[in-house]
Amino acid sequence: MLLFGHIGVTLAVFIVLGLLDPQIKTIIDPKYLVIGSLLPDIIDKPVGMVIFSSILANGRIIGHTLLFSISILLIGLYLYDERKDIRILSLTSGTFFHLMEDQMWGDPRTLFWPLFGWSFPKDSIDRSGLEYLLALFSESFHPQFTESYIPEILGIGVTVVLALYWLKNKLNKTNLDDKKIRDEDFEKPKTDIAASYIIGSIIFGYLVVKAITTL
Repeated sequence: MLLFGHIGVTLAVFIVLGLLDPQIKTIIDPKYLVIGSLLPDIIDKPVGMVIFSSILANGRIIGHTLLFSISILLIGLYLYDERKDIRILSLTSGTFFHLMEDQMWGDPRTLFWPLFGWSFPKDSIDRSGLEYLLALFSESFHPQFTESYIPEILGIGVTVVLALYWLKNKLNKTNLDDKKIRDEDFEKPKTDIAASYIIGSIIFGYLVVKAITTL
């Protein structure tokens, strides 16, 4: 997926989950969720295709592994248990969704690294460095429609709706006050319950992503 696909689809899933069970809003910070939904690319694209492009030649390396996301999840659960800090927990939720949206199950050598060896497969892309970034940027605006544009269009729609909702709340401070009251009605769950919420959201997200990618 591209930029808006990752952001929009991830936010959309958690909005639906929040409507089904408002408790999940107490353990997910949307800002860090968005950052997490882009974090694997933020790490891997510059490292694998620019800085060490001659060695790695791959934009999906450590940040696209289960080991990376699970490590952050464990750190997030520890901080949540100690301080009820939801930022890292929100971040790792986004990274898990990124892996699903990239359909990393189709690349088990990367997803389950280092079980199948310490090296990552190299892409067949003949461009690297700044040339790769420029090509990636220009191809994002290519007029030809492909199946990858389906989640991107959905993501743009979700992002626009959320931006308008945020703007409406900024213009109406009473809505923000009401939101604070609503948030206080829900106490943060215990760590094991929070972990089950995260795992459940990942499973639900996987089903949604599978449905979208088969459209």
